[in-house]
Formats: sequence, structure tokens, C-alpha cells
Amino acid sequence: MDSWGLFILLMLLCFQWTTAPAAEEITWTYTGLVGQTQWPEYFPDCAGKAQSPVDVVTTQTKYDPSLLPLTPLGYSQHGNKPFTMYNNGHTAVIELPEWMGLGGLPWLYTAVQMHLHWGSGGPSHGGGEHTINGLSADAELHVVHYNSELYPNMSTAMKQSDGLAVLGILIVTGEETNLAFNNILNYLSRIRHADQKAFIPAFDVQTLLPEDLGSYYRYNGSLTTPPCHQSVTWTLFNERIQISPAQLLKLETILYSSKAEVPDRMLLQDNYRTTQPLNHRVVFASFSAESGKELTSGEVTAIVIGVMCGCVGLAVIIRFIVKTIRSTSSWDVLPSSRPAPMSRMKDPEKEKKQDMALNSTCEAGKKGEPSPSLQTDP
Repeated sequence: MDSWGLFILLMLLCFQWTTAPAAEEITWTYTGLVGQTQWPEYFPDCAGKAQSPVDVVTTQTKYDPSLLPLTPLGYSQHGNKPFTMYNNGHTAVIELPEWMGLGGLPWLYTAVQMHLHWGSGGPSHGGGEHTINGLSADAELHVVHYNSELYPNMSTAMKQSDGLAVLGILIVTGEETNLAFNNILNYLSRIRHADQKAFIPAFDVQTLLPEDLGSYYRYNGSLTTPPCHQSVTWTLFNERIQISPAQLLKLETILYSSKAEVPDRMLLQDNYRTTQPLNHRVVFASFSAESGKELTSGEVTAIVIGVMCGCVGLAVIIRFIVKTIRSTSSWDVLPSSRPAPMSRMKDPEKEKKQDMALNSTCEAGKKGEPSPSLQTDP
């Protein structure tokens, strides 16, 4: 090898050693050497001023009557083709067919995928990404769409300010099993390790969404994972979805963030980003404060019990009033104990005068004399 060839080889080696790896090649995590606090060092957009998730302070939201209910397009038309689900080391991702979309936004958005975020401590220990008045949900579902009217694909759209639309569904625990979520949870064992992929039966994706698609919060934000592009129009539904504690436990304990060949397996847990500053952004609400006030399960129970007690109390009062009226009316039909009114007493002297006058009249009639007029005392 001549001197020029050796020189070029050395230059290439130096260039390879000194060049930082591409952002796509960096293995990021939620904690550790490349945890979320270090993301901005490797992914500049993660240090932006419009990052997600955020804490929604309901008293600081702005009501926008122009925000209409969202319209899922094709969510229920799953057909016979199975869905693809895979473990990317950060979450469980379910790819969605291109005929699914989202209406109710300025442009038409085509569905790409959905994924979940969760914690590690069970109910009431956090796991959702967005918070409401500082309170976290147990998990959170994201349904990702790209602006298919303006951009040809997800890769291009995610770098544009109006490129993506993501639905955020907060998940809490309740007593009943959510059968819709079993369409995902029952197949997690097929993708326990990172990079594993499996086909799962197709299902009605809309069953994962809240019933009320008209009450939500809207703000401009970012992807909640690297590269944190600030290209997302966020829709965070006000209504929460419930799953059972057993379902949450399965979500928190069945997946690994490590690959199958790695001997030290690491559970995939706490895969949620902490809330980011709003930085003067406005969170809009599609509902007013009065109509959008949400009641907790305890408040609903208290209201139901209060209404039942009120009905019972009202029934007792009505019964008492009716009983009192009947008792009072019964006195009216009892025999009167008052003495009967006495007849007017006769005057003997007056009757004697009347008899004498009557006799005089009779005598006069016999003799043909005119009868004297009868006189009585007034």
C-alpha cells in the first residue's frame, strides 16, 4: 500500500471514531444513561418549548365552542386481516390499517398505530403520561394518525408542525373487566421480549375509546418519546376508560424491555414521560366548566345514596301526612255527644186564650153572629 492509500485509510478510521452516532441509532430509555433527563443531549427537539405530555389545569383551560366531536373513520371496519403487534423495547405497538382515519379536524388524518404507557405499582401509583390537575391515571392509550391530505407518509408528516394527530385516552382501574382491552392484553405473551412480533385477531378499535367523543382537551405538543418532534395536535379525552386491577397487573408485569437472548431480563415498566412545561401554550376545552365537571366514582355513589335517602324520607313524610288526615277525618263520623236542641216551651196562658177564642167563634157560628177575629200574641 502506498503512502496515499495509508493516509486515506487512517483518515477514514479517525472520522469513524470521532463521528457521533446518528440519533436513530441511539438506544434511549426512560431511566439510566440515556434516560429522559438526557434525551435533549441526543435529540434536540426534546428540549423544545412545546413538549408533551402536560398537566392540564382545568381552571386554566379555555373553552372553545368551535371544537366539534371527533369522528373515527373505519375504526369498526377491521375486516378479516389480522393486526400486527410488536414489542419495540419501549411499549407494545399495534399497527393499524390505512383505511382507518380521523375526522373532525381541519385535515383528514390516517391512522398509523396505537400503543400504551403504564407504571409499575398497580392502581393509583401512576402510569399515564398526561395529568389532570396534577393527578395521573394508571395507564394511557395513544392512537397515532398522520396528516394524509398534506403529506405522503408518517415519516414526512412527523417533522411538520401540522403533521400528526394523536388521541390520548386515560385509563383507570375499576371493578369490572374491560373486554375490549382483552383484545390486546390476551396476546401480550406473544411479544414478551423486545423485537418480537405477532399477529393478533382484528377487532373493533372504537370499543377502546370513550363513549363521549365530544368532551376533550386540545393543545399543540410533541411526541412523548424521542425524537420528540413538535408536530402533534393532541386530543385528550375528558372521559376515562376503566380496566380491572387484574388487567392492569398483566400490562405491568408481562413484557420485557430486553431481548430474548439477554440473560438479565428487564421488565418493561414505568414507560411514561414526566409532564413538560406549557411555556405559555393554551389548553383548549371543547366543553364549558359547568358541563364538563367530572364526578368521581365516590361522588356518584354519594349522590345515588343521597337521592335514595331523600326518596325514603319523602315517602315517610307523605305517609305521616296521610295518616294524620285519616285520623282527623275519623272524628267527623263519630256520634255527637252534644245534647239535642230542646223544643220551644209552650205558654199555658196563651193556649187558654186561643181555646176561648176558638170556642167563641164556634158559638157565634151557631147563633149566626159574626165571629170575632182570632188574636194571638205576637
